[in-house]
Amino acid sequence: MAVTMNGRIHSWDLSTGVDGPGTRFVLFVSGCPLRCLYCANPDTWHMRDGKETTVDEVMREIEKYRAFITTAGGGVTVTGGEPLLQPAFTGEILRRCKEAGLHTALDTSGFLGARASDEFLSETDLVLLDIKSFDVNTYRRLTGGELGPTLNFATRLDRLGVPMWIRYVLVPGWTDDPESVEGLASFVAGLGTVDRVDVLPFHKLGAAKYEVLSLPFPLRDTPGPTRDSVERVREQFREHGLKTY
Repeated sequence: MAVTMNGRIHSWDLSTGVDGPGTRFVLFVSGCPLRCLYCANPDTWHMRDGKETTVDEVMREIEKYRAFITTAGGGVTVTGGEPLLQPAFTGEILRRCKEAGLHTALDTSGFLGARASDEFLSETDLVLLDIKSFDVNTYRRLTGGELGPTLNFATRLDRLGVPMWIRYVLVPGWTDDPESVEGLASFVAGLGTVDRVDVLPFHKLGAAKYEVLSLPFPLRDTPGPTRDSVERVREQFREHGLKTY
């Protein structure tokens, strides 16, 4: 029997090749415990700002696009915000999608990884794990949180055999330090279930949202990384035998 439960979502969208393999139904849930300086979705920070809905309603929306996403080799990705701030709601969506034969992906910072039970993770075909920095102090200044929980979650995913895509946002002056990148590359190379590493250039596409919300954008004056710096970081990961994009 299906479980009916409520959660809060921001929106949903369709994407191809960015939020997991193939064309994806991407569900943005509301609420996040971190405050990343480069966050492109400040409108997802607070649970109270989301729309209350049920798993059944979400599944009905997903079903409308089933033929489209499955034909394109895709599935469903739950992102945010931080999906693990609502673990029961997120877990039930993943379970129902898995039951329906849809590929499932969880996009998370891993900061709340301890909230995901082994059963929850058994319904997850892929975890898109955002590792913001490998330097403890930089991570704290960049996100307001601690690095340890994310690394522990990555190690646990590896132990459970859950496939991962690592996501790393390259921010000049923050996450481009060669020594820190080298440390992260070495750590990730030791995880047997990492399929790829996505080095994502910092951008300011979300700057307008800060204006609408009357919030200062902390990295407004920070430039995007150069092509050479992006390639240098990708090459550091490749040198450890990792596939990078």
